[in-house]
Amino acid sequence: MATFSASAAVGEVLRQPDDLVKLSAFRNKLLKEKATLDAKLQEGVRSQLDATRDALLKLQESRAAVAAIREEMIEVEKLKRDKDEGEVFDKITRVSRVHVNFTQTAKIVNELQSMADRVKNLSALLEDDRAQPGGPIGASPNLLPIHFELQKLESFRNEAMHEAKRGTKEDRTILAHWFEPLDLLTQEFESWLWEISANLVELAGSGNCGTVVRLVKIIEFESNQDEKAVALRLVRNATANDVTRSTQAKTRVIKNYRHKMLDAMEERIKAKFESEWEACHGDGLAYIDGLNEWLFADVVRIKDNLESLFPSDFNIVQWYIKRYHKTLNAMLKRIVQAGPDAQVLLQLHAWIKRYRTTMKGEVPVEWLTPPLLDGRAQDLIEDYVKLIIKKLDEWTINLQKEEMSKFRLREAEPQVTHEGLFGMDGVVDFFQLVNQQIDLSLESNQGAVLARVVTECGRVMHRLQSEWVALVASEVRSSTEKRPEEVAPGLVEYTMALANDQLRAADFTEELQARLEPLVSDKYKGTITGSLNDALDGYLDTAKQCTSALVQFVFNDLRPATSKIFTPEWYSGTLTTTIAATMRDYMSDYQAHLNGSLFDFLVDDMVDAFLATYLTALRRAPAKSLRMPKAIDRLNEDMVEAFDLFQNYRAPQDIEGPFEVMKIVGSMLDASAEMFVLDWHAFAKEHGPQLAFTESLLRARDDLDRGDIADTMDTLRRRVAEEGLDEPEEPTIMNRIQGHTGAAGLMRNIASYADNMAGRMRRRD
Repeated sequence: MATFSASAAVGEVLRQPDDLVKLSAFRNKLLKEKATLDAKLQEGVRSQLDATRDALLKLQESRAAVAAIREEMIEVEKLKRDKDEGEVFDKITRVSRVHVNFTQTAKIVNELQSMADRVKNLSALLEDDRAQPGGPIGASPNLLPIHFELQKLESFRNEAMHEAKRGTKEDRTILAHWFEPLDLLTQEFESWLWEISANLVELAGSGNCGTVVRLVKIIEFESNQDEKAVALRLVRNATANDVTRSTQAKTRVIKNYRHKMLDAMEERIKAKFESEWEACHGDGLAYIDGLNEWLFADVVRIKDNLESLFPSDFNIVQWYIKRYHKTLNAMLKRIVQAGPDAQVLLQLHAWIKRYRTTMKGEVPVEWLTPPLLDGRAQDLIEDYVKLIIKKLDEWTINLQKEEMSKFRLREAEPQVTHEGLFGMDGVVDFFQLVNQQIDLSLESNQGAVLARVVTECGRVMHRLQSEWVALVASEVRSSTEKRPEEVAPGLVEYTMALANDQLRAADFTEELQARLEPLVSDKYKGTITGSLNDALDGYLDTAKQCTSALVQFVFNDLRPATSKIFTPEWYSGTLTTTIAATMRDYMSDYQAHLNGSLFDFLVDDMVDAFLATYLTALRRAPAKSLRMPKAIDRLNEDMVEAFDLFQNYRAPQDIEGPFEVMKIVGSMLDASAEMFVLDWHAFAKEHGPQLAFTESLLRARDDLDRGDIADTMDTLRRRVAEEGLDEPEEPTIMNRIQGHTGAAGLMRNIASYADNMAGRMRRRD
């Protein structure tokens, strides 16, 4: 094995052929190392020999001393065996005991006589410390002198009371009475120590580190004395030399100063958290903000100022951090259990994140157990969202109840803006609530939270929209089914106000979307945008329902007049003038109080409703009721008058399209039986075959007989089959034409068509 080791060592040195040149240098180096090692070994051997020689000499001296003691003990034993000498020895022992007792008695008497003055002086020193500027966070320069004297007096008291156990009860009572001032001083001094202990962080911060050091020395001394007393009490067979110390151990009262100091410190921590809470009067936000001001400052003071003032076995920084963390956890649980509002939950969640980040950079993670709120800090977000949902529902239900009550009762006129537009307060109040909650969710810096809050806001928006649509439908139905005196006035005005509010809500939604989009990541942008877009469409649809209701109000009033179209009274021309005047009155009112964009769409709906009314009347016209060609002239005059009316509110090119259908229908009325197919074909390509309508139109003409009508319809059916003519992909005004269904059916059809037109509003500039 040695050969292998030597070979391995040589192999490590001589790795390359060039290393042989360095062989002489390696040899000299090894010789120097060997010489150094030999010198160290020789020195070590020399030191060991000297130590061994000294030990042997001391051992010889010890043996000689033991032998001498043994000889003396033998002499004592011989003397003891002698009767006379034994009696003398016993007398000496008794006299010695009497002397000791006399000395102890004199000492006790002297101590008792001087105790009152000493206690008085110590009390004065204690009062001087209490009167120092700052009180318990002041200098307290007399702590050590007071403690030094006090512990001597306490030792004397303990020994005296121990000796008094041999006396009578009356003696013990008298002696205890003598020690009452000392007991009171001890209590006051200990109370002062715990008061100082409770303010260690403040003491360190105020620069009175000397007070902390003096306190720690006292605690250490008393703890050591406690340990010694406990250890001596455990020794069952004390030797004669240990009698005095054994007596002190038996008489000492175990003080547990260290535990009491830690208890005072812990109580102070709890009291500080509690006092800060009371100072905030239960305001969670103020309390959390306050934590930022003093909690982290205390941690810094503990680390920077206190750690160096305590012995290492105290682990004072670890102890303080753990107690602060434990108390903080209990306080935060208390806040959460009290059911705080949404802003407090959100602020608390953000603060816990900051606390975790800050403390991890200052102390070991193991000290921060258990985690705040037992690791369920993320549940605060869920609680926050649930609370937002609850509050939004509560607030909006109350707000909507009030707004719908105003709409239903209509006891006062709606509000009027400086532009003359009708409106209500509800939409502004609602979006203030929405923006407040969204601003709060933004403070969480969590896209998931913002997305959930926006989604819930969208849900509430849809609920409110549905409630408004249902209410408008109910009120419109009541206005048509009940007598006028049974219906509260102002429905038209409030419907305009609601339409304006819905458009304002759409604008608010767009503004909200524009504000949020740059603030969120792509992960949540789709959810937020989709929710707000759906809400935006809902507001536009609700506004469209309102404008449809406004159109319905007009044609409900016109029902007596429109029911006479294509009757003999119609040919006089006054009927159309009445219809136009009524529409003009309504539209002027709408123009004055309705949003301009909504009014434009309302005019389009009015045009469509007017034309649908005429076409429906034509569809229901009795056979031979159209006196040709007078009916054609009257129809053309009606269309001119209506066009002139509508172009006062819309550009002519915007309403020419809808009126084209009346030109085609007029051509069909004017066409002969032989040429009818050509005019019908142009109509069919735009609106579909519409055979039922076409047949009604032919039957209403008084210039065609049944044979002509039958031949024409047969020709039309063949053309439909041959050319495969079908209904157009997009619905036209002809889809709204009803047979003999009455005005109510017509109005429902108008409203249905208006819904299909709602998409046009979403493309507004």
